[in-house]
Amino acid sequence: MLRVLYFVYGVVCHLLFLAVYSWLAAFFAGLPLLPKTVDVPATLPSGWALAINAGLVLAFALQHSVMARPAFKRLWTRVVPEPIERSTYVLASNVVLAILLIYWQPIDALVWDLPAGPARWAAWTLFAAGWLLVPLVTLMISHFDLFGTRQVWLHLTGREYTSLPFRTPMLYKHMRHPLYVGWTIAFWSAPTMTLGHLLLAAGLTGYMLVAVVFEERDLVAHFGRAYDDYRRRVPMFLPLPGRGAELDGEEAGGEKASG
Repeated sequence: MLRVLYFVYGVVCHLLFLAVYSWLAAFFAGLPLLPKTVDVPATLPSGWALAINAGLVLAFALQHSVMARPAFKRLWTRVVPEPIERSTYVLASNVVLAILLIYWQPIDALVWDLPAGPARWAAWTLFAAGWLLVPLVTLMISHFDLFGTRQVWLHLTGREYTSLPFRTPMLYKHMRHPLYVGWTIAFWSAPTMTLGHLLLAAGLTGYMLVAVVFEERDLVAHFGRAYDDYRRRVPMFLPLPGRGAELDGEEAGGEKASG
């Protein structure tokens, strides 16, 4: 019975992420059906809005980074059963992100507003590409492991969890962190950019630039020489001519589901 409950819990946490992810995309897009989006008129003085927003981004960054570290996981699994540890991380991420979306304070000073025509359509195309790229990249590597569903499925079927092999499929042959590239495109490809939108995009991008340092350290510790060789061959974000993971069929690079 407990195995079934863990499985249901994991699936619900995964589905909840998909819902919150859709909400986040609509929030950045300014979808009028939402009660609040990133570019709506301000309701607080800029100083108060900035302080509240900085706290929300900091809470998001701390939850994502601290809970993803191996040292925290070793302590955390003394309280949370190991099969649902990743699902619980996903649930906590959903809660923190939902709080950010609910309490975010718009700052409506315009930074840019592209006129109707090719430039605006190009921005919307990039925006859509970024939000589609993020889930597509997770499917290239370890989508169900990343969101904890594989862990609860293995537990349900009585099989022991094993880490996925180190791989460099598709975009990972050309850049080490295409997931972060997708997020960056999604955050910054805005036909209309208010100051509040810019601050949110800058805060989340800044978090990723810090987080990637710790993530790479964890990946080297987990995969050892294979990942060390991979990062010497393949650039972090921008594909460069003549550089790539030429592995002669070996299952080498990839991204560990570390947060």
